[in-house]
Amino acid sequence: MNKQTIMAENAPAAVGPYVHAVKVGNLVFASGQLGLDPVTNTLPEGVEAQAEQSLKNIGAVLKAAGCSYEDVVKTTIFLADINDFAAINAIYSKYFTGSDTPARSCVQAGAIPKGGLFEMEVIAVTKD
Repeated sequence: MNKQTIMAENAPAAVGPYVHAVKVGNLVFASGQLGLDPVTNTLPEGVEAQAEQSLKNIGAVLKAAGCSYEDVVKTTIFLADINDFAAINAIYSKYFTGSDTPARSCVQAGAIPKGGLFEMEVIAVTKD
């Protein structure tokens, strides 16, 4: 098995002992990304702002792994409050559009690291 670890320069540092993503063959398994600002390492206020930043962070991880949002086949979203479901859909739809959107799960988490309101992980398939 050829396993490659991915650490993206333009994504915030991991908050635990893990890498941003692992690439095995043409599959990319990205760790959950909080909405942390990669420069200040702080969370913005509000679930929409955190979702937006999380998706930007995921974009940086995907780019470091040689793929993009279009290559994502599965997403998992963790919300501190499931009542934010509609609000985050508007943000999510800016990154995943059309009929070729990935499969998705969305769950309310008991707690999200650093007091976050939103976290998302993805699985992608590279073109190579």
